[in-house]
Amino acid sequence: MPVQLSGGQQQRVAIVRALMARPRLVLADEPTGNLDTQTAADAFALMREINREDGVTFLLVTHDARLADTCDRQIRLVDGGLV
Repeated sequence: MPVQLSGGQQQRVAIVRALMARPRLVLADEPTGNLDTQTAADAFALMREINREDGVTFLLVTHDARLADTCDRQIRLVDGGLV
């Protein structure tokens, strides 16, 4: 049951569920927020691979600078404005 899963386990299930439908665009708000550093890196590496191989676009919102720094493009918001 979902309530028996940890936050990280629920996060991984949510990522897999989003990708099962083979979408062209995935909107992800803090997709690795509940994951430890290594699992977050692994999940993001999988997203990058899916992007390259299947052409799926990922629009991510994150506070994780390490994750953002590995993205092809960044749009930064500070106090509600674009920087």
